[in-house]
Amino acid sequence: MIRSFAKNPNRDMSIAELAGYTAAIFAGLVIGLTGGGGSILTVPIFVYLFHIQPIMATTYSLFVVGATSLVGSVEYAFKKKIDFTVTAAFAIPSFLSVFITRRFLVPAMPDPLFRYHSFSFPKNESILFFFVFVMIMAALAMLRQRNREENDAGSPRLVLLALDGLGVGVLTGTIGAGGGFLIVPMLVLLAGLPMQRAVATSILIISVNSIVGFLGDLHRNDLNWPLLLKFTAFSMGGIVLGVYLSRFIPPILLKRSFGGLVLAVAVFILVKELGNL
Repeated sequence: MIRSFAKNPNRDMSIAELAGYTAAIFAGLVIGLTGGGGSILTVPIFVYLFHIQPIMATTYSLFVVGATSLVGSVEYAFKKKIDFTVTAAFAIPSFLSVFITRRFLVPAMPDPLFRYHSFSFPKNESILFFFVFVMIMAALAMLRQRNREENDAGSPRLVLLALDGLGVGVLTGTIGAGGGFLIVPMLVLLAGLPMQRAVATSILIISVNSIVGFLGDLHRNDLNWPLLLKFTAFSMGGIVLGVYLSRFIPPILLKRSFGGLVLAVAVFILVKELGNL
């Protein structure tokens, strides 16, 4: 079972906190470098280092990734690397679906989600297993991804982008993931954006998606704001560093390296949670 975050941590918990805030910097760094993937890391960090329940961890992840991505998108906007037409086509349907999912669909999910005789599958654990599934799919996609040149896809296919935005919004609302690991390939394939421009545009879309998703949970009165704001500050420092370093590292190398990391984290979570059943 996942323990609650203690208000008076002992030495072991303090070490876990230190590791958690260090990991927050790394999560921000990943968003800045790859245009996504921050939530793939923040949810496990909150669950396993801060001992937050999975559904609450997705709420925290939406805030952290939204605020952190906003900082990165401002930097990219000043560099004129964001395609705002593509952003609107993708983000408007996406933030509608993420708000509806977060505000109505997730609270309506039964707990336990599944019961068969004496066996039950709690809602928290169900979200976590679904998250692992998404992590594995994202990791495999990143490991297989080819580098693409500018305008490979021709003119932007805005209708397909809008439909993809709807799907990513549901995913974001369900598991607290900004969806950058899905958004970047779609911006390359459907909008014909070069990789660096796709990364910059993805970060803005992630910011809008995540913040809107968090607004769907803003009615909760059990949010640990000191933890959340401190974690976000470290993550923001990471994304500033990531945006700076992104100009020196080939994007395809970043994607494949991060894909390997995501796959390793997914396997760790899966083994740990199966052991708790």
